[in-house]
Amino acid sequence: MDSKEWYIVINPHAGSGKTISVWNEAQALLDAYGVHYTTVITNYRHHASELAYAAASEGRRRILTVGGDGTLHEAFCGVCRWCEENSVDPCEFLLGVIPIGSGNDWIKSVGLPSDMEEMVKVIAAAKSQPMDIVKMTWPEGESYMVNVGGVGFDSHVCDRVNFQKSTGIRHKMLYANALKDTIANLKPLGFSIVADGQEWFNGEVYSVALGTGKYSGGGMRQVPDASINDGLIDFMVVPKAPVYKLLAEVPRLFNGTVSKSRLVRSGRCSVLEIVPLNAFSADIVELDGEIEGRLPVRLEVTGKQAGVLSR
Repeated sequence: MDSKEWYIVINPHAGSGKTISVWNEAQALLDAYGVHYTTVITNYRHHASELAYAAASEGRRRILTVGGDGTLHEAFCGVCRWCEENSVDPCEFLLGVIPIGSGNDWIKSVGLPSDMEEMVKVIAAAKSQPMDIVKMTWPEGESYMVNVGGVGFDSHVCDRVNFQKSTGIRHKMLYANALKDTIANLKPLGFSIVADGQEWFNGEVYSVALGTGKYSGGGMRQVPDASINDGLIDFMVVPKAPVYKLLAEVPRLFNGTVSKSRLVRSGRCSVLEIVPLNAFSADIVELDGEIEGRLPVRLEVTGKQAGVLSR
């Protein structure tokens, strides 16, 4: 096996159904720049995770996904799970994406280009940068975060977006429509939030966002000061407040100043635990736009880093 060969996992349902046309363009560029690769197609949810896990077990160390942040998330989980089970350092891997999803926030967080030819040049150069691995565990399972996650308002927006996608609705207004629907049904939840072993917050909140990447939801910056390799999880809590006041703060989500709002609280830690105060508050949790578990959860920077593409 060629150690420089890329294993490319293609999600045919990404990008509002434009996968094939975009992949044809990307394939022509990969060939033109002399990139060696083999391709596989995903057929169902979590298939990318299974394919990446199998690729790792075969000795492949360069893995690309063609799709959105969800496809990358799945592949990343497969690699991290294989590394943990086999005591292999994930820094042996080089991961990347040819972005054609509806959000494509991960490339913004790690500083990669959205232009197809520029991205192919990055792939051909195969330059690496380290990225922290964050593991989330809950009573029924475990997963890994590649960018940003959340609970409350954040997770319900993602749940609505994914529901629309599952019914065949795919357009640029997906996130905007989901935001409106979620705001209309907004209810506070009771959480105890524990950062590095100390209770940091206890009370009613509308949302908790957390991440090692800055961007989510198609360009929002809920954790604008996050870094992909500083060994810490940045988090933002939106305590219960008058909804009209919160709506006035929405522009801050897009201009990077949300942490300066008096209506939110922000923090940073290496281990974050979110515990519901009652059964109603045992809410769903999203990682990288995918619903992955339910409270209570524990998120921890593992101390391991994966190699990801760099300019």
